[in-house]
Amino acid sequence: MLRDMGRSLVIKTTAGADAPERCSQAFTVAATAVAGGVPTSLWLTGESAWFALPGRAAEFELPHAAPLVDLLEAVLAGGTVTLCTQCAARRDIGPEDVLPGVRIAGAAVFVEEALREGAQALVY
Repeated sequence: MLRDMGRSLVIKTTAGADAPERCSQAFTVAATAVAGGVPTSLWLTGESAWFALPGRAAEFELPHAAPLVDLLEAVLAGGTVTLCTQCAARRDIGPEDVLPGVRIAGAAVFVEEALREGAQALVY
């Protein structure tokens, strides 16, 4: 188990259907960390912002990759999923539009999480 590491993981993904491999990697790493007991925060920014909406992750397909909808559900079940405030605003996405469990927050919260003692931040 990974949980004994005493660290947390903050993952920001800017990639969506426009860069499917990078997008899938971010979700895979986040879900793997959650499964290993690592406190995990996944940030949806840029084109990945669309995956905060119901049904969008189910539409994503990448050969030889775990279904994005399953990975997202795993992170929602055991970690934190955050939609970038500005990214949501640019796409006219409000709090009432997102999946249950997805929060909307801005850069200050990302910086706070990323700089927390023991945190490791990754950007995809």
